[in-house]
Amino acid sequence: MVTTRQDGRVPAHPDPAAIDLQQVLDALVDPVRRLIVRELHAAGQALSCGTIDLPVSKSTATHHFHVLREAGLIRQYYIGTSRMNELRGDEFEQAFPGLLPALRASDRG
Repeated sequence: MVTTRQDGRVPAHPDPAAIDLQQVLDALVDPVRRLIVRELHAAGQALSCGTIDLPVSKSTATHHFHVLREAGLIRQYYIGTSRMNELRGDEFEQAFPGLLPALRASDRG
């Protein structure tokens, strides 16, 4: 999988063209990761890790953010000392049209 890295503090992100559907589905099977995706979508902007209230420890939350980044669902970067998380909605919609809206609709029911 092709990744991009802007500097030493910004983690690598998969190229949208190289995102694997199975990896995405594996990432989204976990309810905590779906919660993160929903929160980022609802916010409509990047959020720091600590602003999303999750029912897991900090180290487990870090793992969940890592899985989402590796699956290509989120982009992470720093502002000062805060690690920001942004849903890659437009890029993801191009790779897998309709998947994120279907996920949001299924979690409402």
